Amino acid sequence: MQLKYPAPGAPDLALRTKGLLEQAGFGPVKEDHSRGLDHGAWVPLMLMYPDADIPVCQLSVQSDRDGAYHYSLGRALAPLREEGVLVLGSGSATHNLRKMGPFDAPVPQWAAEFDAWLKDSLLDGRYEDVNRFEEKAPHGRVAHPWPDHFYPLHVALGAAGDGAKAEQIHQCWTNATLSYASYRFTTKS
Repeated sequence: MQLKYPAPGAPDLALRTKGLLEQAGFGPVKEDHSRGLDHGAWVPLMLMYPDADIPVCQLSVQSDRDGAYHYSLGRALAPLREEGVLVLGSGSATHNLRKMGPFDAPVPQWAAEFDAWLKDSLLDGRYEDVNRFEEKAPHGRVAHPWPDHFYPLHVALGAAGDGAKAEQIHQCWTNATLSYASYRFTTKS
């Protein structure tokens, strides 16, 4: 099976994003015009915008950095919200491929405890705890042995800006250990 998601690029947004990041000290920011969309971008976009009629600018996470770095990166992008840009962080609430089970297998305790901690932390506004999940969360390193699938959450949380409130909008599990808990961040009125 071959899937295509021919969303147009957003070169003006890419330049604006690059400028915001460099202005905040994240430079130099490199552009890669040869790379297509990562599955972390096109999978949720295909579900949200099946006609691929939304311009997309993709940002890579930095695997050698931590959650606080990615939160700060998101903070630098917060002005984009006021410009009508949707900042979408896609990954998994738990992502340990080595511990995956069959499709309908029960969720192991470590995964359920991490997922519950994440939900409670986000809904209670304990964002600094989320940024330091490896220290604060139960089973943080088991849930995310390679946190590249978790850092997009930190970027989206940072981009939501001061006073953001989390709301869980979806929850499901697959293969025992992959939580697809999804959150929306809105600004308190």
